[in-house]
Amino acid sequence: MVAVPPSRGRPIQVARHRSELGAWEMVMAEPAPAVRPWVASYCGYREETPVPMRRREVPGPVVALIIELGPPISIVHPGDAATAVQHRLGFAAGLDDTFAITEHAGRSHGIQINFTPFGGRLFFGRPLEELARRVVGIDDVLGAAGRALVEQLHNAPSWDHRFELLDRVIAARAAAARGVPDYLAWAWQRIADTGGGLDIGELVDELGYSHKHVIATFRRELGLPPRLLARIVRFDRVIRRLRAGTVQRWADVAQDCGYYDQSHLVRDVREFAGCTPRELLGRALPDLGGLAEER
Repeated sequence: MVAVPPSRGRPIQVARHRSELGAWEMVMAEPAPAVRPWVASYCGYREETPVPMRRREVPGPVVALIIELGPPISIVHPGDAATAVQHRLGFAAGLDDTFAITEHAGRSHGIQINFTPFGGRLFFGRPLEELARRVVGIDDVLGAAGRALVEQLHNAPSWDHRFELLDRVIAARAAAARGVPDYLAWAWQRIADTGGGLDIGELVDELGYSHKHVIATFRRELGLPPRLLARIVRFDRVIRRLRAGTVQRWADVAQDCGYYDQSHLVRDVREFAGCTPRELLGRALPDLGGLAEER
């Protein structure tokens, strides 16, 4: 991965790969400061492979919006490889606690917006329990506004222009959002800032509401209860180490990421990724290529 000069103040990193696997380019960008509380990152991508490419997508603390600028990606059912769904313009994927499988036929081009859970709640303007553990087409979740956004992004002359357009649209939709409890953003940020390592009981006590009320609010507004969301934040720290290529000893990763011990980490990896840590490491593709899935 190489860093490129900031575009109009926006830090950008580009990963390019070419081998017998195929060729891809990943353009990672930070959102504008005004929307950073709501967006973790943008990723523009373009890929060509000699054979269909299938990937395992593990859960993370983001609500993803995929905008298709090329042929649509297929969402493959993990338990039935013959069952696949496509959304022509793109799709939204809510918070989840298990992996998904995606596939393209040899060419893929699009942009992924990774919202924080609270940011996703603001952008989509609806309780995220409606998206939890689901993949929903842009038409169904955003309607005419989604179709207009796809068209504008498709016609934009560069990644820079696309990122700037997203900044404006996200800021406007977040400003117009209504009906979100005031304490939810603070509670989410506490979970994120501690890497999922805080005591959820203590967090609830700090909020001053009953445990039942807080759990129900998290489940309704963000899609998952706070304890499960904190576990996914902690698991995401492991995935970040994997992507950075800094995994040497799993016992050290477990300690650094807030697990009691290595066996504790293994249980979460099996639950969330459907494989062992060693198998997870073996699936890693180079240059931000993600995790390969066996066909």
